[in-house]
Amino acid sequence: MTSAFIGIGSNLGDSRRIVADAATSLGELPQSRLLRSSAQYLTPPWGMTEQPPFINSVVEIETLLQPGELLAALLALEREAGRLRDGMNWGPRALDLDVLLYGEQIVCDAGLCVPHPHLAQRAFVLLPLAEIAPDRLVPGLGRVADLLARVDSADCRRLAAAGS
Repeated sequence: MTSAFIGIGSNLGDSRRIVADAATSLGELPQSRLLRSSAQYLTPPWGMTEQPPFINSVVEIETLLQPGELLAALLALEREAGRLRDGMNWGPRALDLDVLLYGEQIVCDAGLCVPHPHLAQRAFVLLPLAEIAPDRLVPGLGRVADLLARVDSADCRRLAAAGS
């Protein structure tokens, strides 16, 4: 089994529910199980800033799926949630799932680069990742907590658990 960290984001529809449902679905992938899930964070959009804020979270799963198989499963979950990949980068979406880390591996295939190429620049990924794995080493980049210390996370807010 390989430990994989998956970033979850949404800014269309009931984003809190969509992110929570996605975390559950990730734990139900074939040959996989959910290990840990971060809190949800309200974060400003990245890239294209003229859109609603996002709800973001990170989960850790254990899986026997290979990186390409995992990516295919994530894309299927996005489609089920209504995500249409129309070629627009960083636009609004019902569900966005990214393989952030896959064990200690560095992967660069068609459609998949792990560690995620922008991981070290994105507070909306590093905050929830640091919550569940602050000492995790990102191959070629260093510890998650150290990467988080280098980005501005002032506009990101940890949300209370739903129903709190």
